[in-house]
Amino acid sequence: MRTEALLRELRRQLEDGGLHASLLVRDLHTGEELGIDPDLRLPSASLVKVPLALATAERIRRGELDGADLLDVEPGRITTPGPTGISRFRHPVRIAIDDLLYLSTSLSDQAAADALFALTPPARVAGMLAELGIRGISVRHTVEELSDTPVERFDPDQVHLAHALAIDAGTSGRGHRVPQLDVSRASSGSARSYTDLLQALWTPSAVHPETAARVRTLMANNVLRHRLAPDFTSDASTWSSKTGTLLNLRHEVGVVEHADGQSFAVAVLTESRVPAAAQPGAEALMAQVARALRDHLRQLR
Repeated sequence: MRTEALLRELRRQLEDGGLHASLLVRDLHTGEELGIDPDLRLPSASLVKVPLALATAERIRRGELDGADLLDVEPGRITTPGPTGISRFRHPVRIAIDDLLYLSTSLSDQAAADALFALTPPARVAGMLAELGIRGISVRHTVEELSDTPVERFDPDQVHLAHALAIDAGTSGRGHRVPQLDVSRASSGSARSYTDLLQALWTPSAVHPETAARVRTLMANNVLRHRLAPDFTSDASTWSSKTGTLLNLRHEVGVVEHADGQSFAVAVLTESRVPAAAQPGAEALMAQVARALRDHLRQLR
């Protein structure tokens, strides 16, 4: 299929599936890329934990932080809820910065991320991205602020109402009545900016090789593998990634490395028009469209 016809068909599939998306797939060796609205900015949600990991790992490498230093985290001191990690602990914990880095990135532990943000605030993370030449990703707030959304104000059987509000309360200029979904106030980025970040981590760049290798390992150990991983993992390839989820947002960015030496950065940021929390069909559609773009790029080589 010709490139133009493929893109039209993929756009149709996304539209039929109720998804508005920013996608980009880039061959990390040739620089060739293929995308759908790759410059559309969306709130980053938990994708912001990759810039946080990069900044933390770089500060450890520079000697500004000691990864072995232990932090005391008391129940209730960090209030960020989440399905995994420290926020589910019942008792005080003393944990090393290195281990907080693992929990934040590989398990997407909200409380661990905010413990790291206490050491390297959002403005400092954003400044380090700029210092390393990585543009287009804003880091404006801690992860705790992502937990104060309409979802927390509805009973579990009314979560669809929060998603309906998320869908209907946006403006044409990407503003939003829900602050976490307003790209002028929330941490945000596009498929292109996150692809640029992946390229900086996987190929020679201003990012120190030791720091880049550490973040790549954390992403390789990502335990949330229900979204794009089924279409990019095989015995002949590895998939390293980070997901992001907030209200009607479903994202994943990562790199697939093939046994034949080919490597592709994949960034998929989506917002759904369907007012439902659980959308396995949307998850599958994201992966199918991203894989179709990757397969087409491989055929062009």
